[in-house]
Amino acid sequence: MGENAVASPGPDFEVMPARMPSSGRIRLPYLDNLRTAMVAWIIGGHALLGYTAIGGWPYDEVHEVTFATRTELALAVVLGPTALFVIGTFFFLSGLVGQTVMERKGPARFAADRLLRLGTPFVAFMALVWPMFMWFAYLAAGYHVSFWWAFTHRKPFLDSGPLWFAEVLLYVSIGYAAWRWATARAGRPSPGQEVPLRGRHLVALAAGVALASFVVRLEFPARSTQILDLHLWQWPQCVGMFALGVAAGRRDWQVRVPPQLYRVCGWAVAITLAVVPVVALGARINDLAADAGPFVGGWHWQALVLDGVEASLVVAGSVWLCGLAQRVLAGSGPRRTAWARASYAAFALQVPVLLTLAIALRPVPWPAEGKAVLVALLGVPASFWLGGQLVRTRMRQLL
Repeated sequence: MGENAVASPGPDFEVMPARMPSSGRIRLPYLDNLRTAMVAWIIGGHALLGYTAIGGWPYDEVHEVTFATRTELALAVVLGPTALFVIGTFFFLSGLVGQTVMERKGPARFAADRLLRLGTPFVAFMALVWPMFMWFAYLAAGYHVSFWWAFTHRKPFLDSGPLWFAEVLLYVSIGYAAWRWATARAGRPSPGQEVPLRGRHLVALAAGVALASFVVRLEFPARSTQILDLHLWQWPQCVGMFALGVAAGRRDWQVRVPPQLYRVCGWAVAITLAVVPVVALGARINDLAADAGPFVGGWHWQALVLDGVEASLVVAGSVWLCGLAQRVLAGSGPRRTAWARASYAAFALQVPVLLTLAIALRPVPWPAEGKAVLVALLGVPASFWLGGQLVRTRMRQLL
């Protein structure tokens, strides 16, 4: 979710608080630790999604068993809300520290750096890694297809798996660099004392994200696919949260989220989470895969409700989670630093790890619940271990 290099994923977490000398850079351990936790959570979630009827991780195209309906519904209630805001949180964190990186590097270097760190992994996974391992999955499931077929016939075309995140963050980052370049060319003076961000600003942003999501999803419903797997239905929250991160970074939120906003956002998250099962009961959802249609888009009250819940969670949840991490994840040490350095590589390498584990377990006569849990328990540490090996190899090459 989050500067995407093999050695340093997501936003550039080596940041320069506003009151530091321009030549000094520090690391904020809580951001490293939060990024590590979020990447691990995403990998574990993808391991489970591969065995769901509703899908969300492409092993569901060839899975041999699926969760029981009640199990899948329970997982959606317990884990589903995080899927609504975790990507938005990565964009928020990217914007939060991206503006300090912009001040240090300038628009041209900022854009060039993002092209290398985000664009290179995206192209590699889109052109080779993702279609190759999906080809292996098809072969294991008994489909006699070629690699070329897997590359050209899967939908969406030019899919990159989880690296769609890097693709969209690249576009947003280049857009931000272009905006900063244009404002500098126009000779606009730098703002003086920043007006504090208050609760009403967050409410307005959440309302704007909800409305924009509803409009976009009239044409591109949630979970729909587009060429390059652009996730257009998720762009309102991605762009909105990146912009909030930039605005918050100018107000030193990367150092400390205002305590009052942190508490208010925590309550907003709790209330929103309490509403989710009520909505599910009111909509009479018994089978997630069969009953989810009205929620994903179109002129349905269910779609508007889901967009509102998602916007509330992504705005309040991102701010609250950042503030919480500042309070409870500020510790550092060699092991945590190693995990943080490996986290983006782990995020990318979940593709071969999870698919290989799922393929290996195909002949095992277990229910989906057992297979999914085992894939998750093995997949998270294996992805981080392989990511660490890749990072260390790359570092040795640079020495």
